[in-house]
Amino acid sequence: MDLVLAMDLRQNCVVHGKSGNRETYKPLDWGLSPTAEPLGYVTAIRPKYLYIADLDRIEGTGAHDAIVKQCAEKVACCYVDRGCRSPADLLSGKNIKNITGTETGGADLSCYRGGYLSVDVKDGRVIPTNETPEAFLTRVNDWHFEGCIILNIGAVGTESGMDYDALKALRAAYRGRLLYGGGVATVKDLETLSAAGFDGAIIATALHRGQIPIEWIRRGTCC
Repeated sequence: MDLVLAMDLRQNCVVHGKSGNRETYKPLDWGLSPTAEPLGYVTAIRPKYLYIADLDRIEGTGAHDAIVKQCAEKVACCYVDRGCRSPADLLSGKNIKNITGTETGGADLSCYRGGYLSVDVKDGRVIPTNETPEAFLTRVNDWHFEGCIILNIGAVGTESGMDYDALKALRAAYRGRLLYGGGVATVKDLETLSAAGFDGAIIATALHRGQIPIEWIRRGTCC
């Protein structure tokens, strides 16, 4: 199973917070990197795979496109969620895999081609359709994405852990490549995701707290 480092950007800094409460996110001044400057952060940790959420662009207050491209050149694959609102809004660049989020991607997600769909979930429901993620994923099977990311926004930064039965239901609903982010806290959680059939996990807090070995994020695999 792939292991992907998460990096949230705001005002040219790597930031950290909990439960998707973006107004409370602050520069990441603790953990494995000596700096919250994005390129320095990636250089220090040396992940194989990187996930970037450009919070400023998602919220419509700015963009980090140049920084994103620089960071993407440092890794084998960089998944980028920058709040795309139409297929014309996708970012091109070396090693970049665009993410279209259900939160911002618009009403007709079937018009996108390629990249990944982030199924943004809070309180057990997909934003903004209010469907269960399982029901939503069955519809995604007919669309044209390379894969999906289940982003449990309410669990981000909380290290809340995994529910095996719920994960199995998600995996059963979707035929394609499937990643998970939000609340992954321990090696046991990674083992649970792998056993449930997921193809990758997106982590940050657990890495910085020493719960998951940095060597795993550098080789890009676990379990």
